[in-house]
Formats: sequence, structure tokens, C-alpha cells
Amino acid sequence: MHLTKLSEAFLRSAAYERRFLAKNHWDFSMVVWIPLATVLLIWWIFSQTQITDLPIGVIDQDNSAVANTAVRYLEASPTLTVRQLYYSQADAEAAILQRDIYAVVIIPEDFSRNILSSQPAPLTLQVNAQYGTHSGIIQAGVQAVASTLSAGVEIKRLVKQGVAPSQAMTAYAPISVQRISLFNAATNYQQFLASTVIPALLHILAMVIGATTIGRELRDKNIGRWYRFIDTGKPSLTLSRASKTSSSLSTKQDSSDNKASSSANVPHSVSLSVLVFGLLGKYFWSILAYSLWSALVLWLVTSNQNISIGSIIAVYIGLLCLMILSFWLGAIFTLNSFSLRMGLSTTGFISAPSYAFAGVTFPYIAISDSAQYWSNALPLTHYLKLHIAQLQMQAPIAISVPIVYGLALATIIAMLLTALLTKRALAHPERWGAR
Repeated sequence: MHLTKLSEAFLRSAAYERRFLAKNHWDFSMVVWIPLATVLLIWWIFSQTQITDLPIGVIDQDNSAVANTAVRYLEASPTLTVRQLYYSQADAEAAILQRDIYAVVIIPEDFSRNILSSQPAPLTLQVNAQYGTHSGIIQAGVQAVASTLSAGVEIKRLVKQGVAPSQAMTAYAPISVQRISLFNAATNYQQFLASTVIPALLHILAMVIGATTIGRELRDKNIGRWYRFIDTGKPSLTLSRASKTSSSLSTKQDSSDNKASSSANVPHSVSLSVLVFGLLGKYFWSILAYSLWSALVLWLVTSNQNISIGSIIAVYIGLLCLMILSFWLGAIFTLNSFSLRMGLSTTGFISAPSYAFAGVTFPYIAISDSAQYWSNALPLTHYLKLHIAQLQMQAPIAISVPIVYGLALATIIAMLLTALLTKRALAHPERWGAR
């Protein structure tokens, strides 16, 4: 009998929320269209998986054959493209400020002469270091060109002196670095950034939904009516002083007193188990939708990779737990403050910068100790550890199982805390109506 009551509370609550979403297009869009557009848009932005043809400028003050060779090498580099040859440094700096180019390579006027006389012949690279990704790629590309050109000149000189080509190559570079990329060897930015940015954005949207779903009822003073709708028993009702006073007045005055009417709908005894199932029904459509978006994300990420089914299942469970946890956290922030505005503000404060603390774009071990404590408190940080370990590094599942358990436990705790805060909110109707 008790299970029947819980299931009926879930079904009634889900039906109640379905009717609301059908009538409110903005809330429906937050559940369906906006997250779908977010996933597809971010994936489309990173559809070019590798960064190529970053525009640079060249100031050739030497105009020699060696300088022309250097320009051709720069143009042939897959990561660089020579946008324009400039004749003054002022024009090149103006182009950098306007973002027509991101760097300028200056070939000095005595470049070829220094090479022929076996003197240092440096190339000057002025790069816009404000853009860290652009700057690193350009520096690596120019360094590769300079090394190749320098090696060719030196080996040619040694061969003219009678040294065998193989010995000349060894003499030029007796110590070399053999670089082996273990993970994401092709530097796929779709795999590196897009696959981690999308869960972060869905995390933000889910927390907003969690805050607004319960917050709009606090704001509109109908959270008590909602609980009466799902409580299939016969809860005894208590009237606040305001409602008792209004009952002795005319029915016209009673109908105009919204606060008293709301207070009259507050149940005297709130069943926590019914409340939990009612909340599950209330967020059922959001959970269902975001479980589909989570599956879409994993399909996009893993479609071109050979990843074990166990890793995919572990990541999907972790991502689904993150989404559900985000709903509960948004609701907790709103219920704790009795204010939708405060709940949304807290949600934005916590969720929006969480990606910056996750250690994806900035090394986790390089941030301060206090920032590491904050990072460890954010659920997105732990999910992205799971995501990167399983989908990008293809680590053994045993390494990430504790993260899955942790996210699941945090989700259950947050759900119970949401139910307790909802019970507290039902007991204090005088605090309803805050913006």
C-alpha cells in the first residue's frame, strides 16, 4: 500500500510538471531546445579538429635567397600561413592589434651574410602572447622552421668541407629528443576541448533548471498546493492566523488575500518519502531529457574512437549523476534562501567558473592550495577526471570507479537534502513570495 502511494505521488507529480512544461515554452526550451542547441553548436565550432593556418606576417629586411627560403618554409608549415609581407614594423604591429595576424617574423638585413660567415643569424618573432593557444602553436611552428633551416645550412656547410652526409647530421645534432605523445597524439581539439566544454555547459543549464523548477513555486506561493496535489493521503490542514482571520471576513476579502490562501494549503504532516518521490516526478522530464543529451554527447565523443563499452558505461553513469546532482544543487540553493533570485545567483557563481578550476585548460597542480580545495568541492572537477581518464587516456576502469561511486553518493545525499529543505519550506509559508 505504501509503495502504491509513492508511485502515485511520482506519477501525479510528473503529470503536473508535464502540463506546466506544455504551457510554458521558455521552461520547455530550457529542458529540450537550449541544451540540444548547445551540444550541436559547440561540436560544430570544433568541427575542425586541428588548428591550422594561423595567420602571421613577415618583415623581410634581407631580401636574399636564404630569406626567401625561410618565408617559403613558414608558408609550408601546416600550422602557419604567411598572410602578408610588411615593410615597416608599425604596419605589422597595427595588424596584430587588429587581429589580422597573431605574430610577425622579422628577418634582419644581415641574415644571409651572418649565415655565410658562420655567425649567429637569429630570426625575431614578435607574437601576441595574450592568446595562449595561438601563441604556443605559432612559437612551435616558427621554431620548427628555424631548426629545419638551420640544420640544412649547417649540414650543407659540413658536406662542402668533405664530411659525409650521415656524419654531418650527427655532428650537427649529437643529442636529440625523441618525443612520444601518449594521449591525443594528433592534438585533436574537438576531443580536448569540445568533449569537456559540453558537459560543463550542460552542468550550468541543469543547475539553472534545478533552481527555477522549485524556485518559481516559492515565488508564486503555490509550493503548498503542489504538495497537496501529490500527497495521495488525507493530510490534515492547518490554518495560519492570517487565514483564520480571513475566514471570518467576507468571501470576497478571502479570495483576494493570496498569502492567506497559500498558507491554508500547507499540510500539517509532511511525508518525507512521498516528498522524495514527488520531487523525482517533478524533475523526471528534465532528468529524462538530460539523460538523452548525455547519451548524445558520448556518442559524438566516442563515434570515431575505439573505446571499451565498460568505459562508456562508466562515463555515462558519471555524467548522468552529474546532471541529476546539478538539479538537486540548484534546488538546494533556492530552497535554502527561499528566493529564486538568490538561488540563480548562487548557481551562476558556482557553476559558471567551475570549468576553469577543473584542470583542463590550466594545470590543476599549478593553482594555489585554496583554489585546489575549491576545485575538489566542485562535482564537475571529478566528472572531468573520469571523462578524461576513460575517453581520452583509456585508463583501466578500476581507476575511475571511486569517482562514479562518489558522484552517485553525492547525488543521493543531495536528493535527501532537497527533500528536507522542501519540507522546511512547506512549514514556513510566511517566507514564500520572495523574488
